[in-house]
Amino acid sequence: MAKGSRQAAWEFFGVELKRRREDAGLTQVELGLRVFVSGGYIGQFEQAIRKPQLDVAQRIDEALQSDGIFERMWRSLIDDHRYAGYFAEVVELERTATKICEFAPTMVPGLLQTPEYTRVTTLALNPFATDEYVDDLVTARKERAPVLATRAEYWAVLHENILRTAVGGAAATARQLEHIAALVRERKALVQVIPYRHGAYPSMAGDLRLMEFEDAPPVAYTETTFSGTLIDDPAVVKRAHRTYDLLRAAALPPEASLTLIESVTEDYRRCASTT
Repeated sequence: MAKGSRQAAWEFFGVELKRRREDAGLTQVELGLRVFVSGGYIGQFEQAIRKPQLDVAQRIDEALQSDGIFERMWRSLIDDHRYAGYFAEVVELERTATKICEFAPTMVPGLLQTPEYTRVTTLALNPFATDEYVDDLVTARKERAPVLATRAEYWAVLHENILRTAVGGAAATARQLEHIAALVRERKALVQVIPYRHGAYPSMAGDLRLMEFEDAPPVAYTETTFSGTLIDDPAVVKRAHRTYDLLRAAALPPEASLTLIESVTEDYRRCASTT
């Protein structure tokens, strides 16, 4: 679905929500109480400023006795077979974010990946995958990349593990790191590296992502190997921001991080040239 038609569909979602809420004789605050969100959130859903999570859409259906229409609209707008169900909504939010901050301890974040890196890691996780499945995921990652060329401010903190793991061999890893360095030099991304020597660091359990928006509250997203969680509770999001501040404090400054990335890249180039 094209960006314009997707936004129009979310606007219809909001109009229909407002119509059915008013028909039920409920204020935004009253509906919010029934579905466990604030009245302000209901207003943002109705104005298509913010998209509800699936469980909220389901509770709206229950509260308004709307026979599952909001869940069905949600699924048609957000579900994408190329992404795990828990990540599809994150991709949707990514398109409207004004700032994205990520921490990755073991793998290059999707927005920074080369198609080659995506292909190798997809096959590592799915050794029996069909070529069509792998191609779909590579294409999906490529479609997300333009986020870095738009208004979104992108900041990534990577652990040195990522630099030192040869994914697809020395030459492929060199190309991946060259790609990250190029994005930094083009000022499309700000990247910091937590070096091995730092030892223990916050958020050792998995990936962390923060997203901010022009007209909606910020959200956080955490991910482990088999699942992910989108968080919009203000208190928890605040704690996630504090964790990210500690991660940035643990990392090398941007210029030193770029120097390390380029140094490791050169090591991989030399290794590739001798094999």
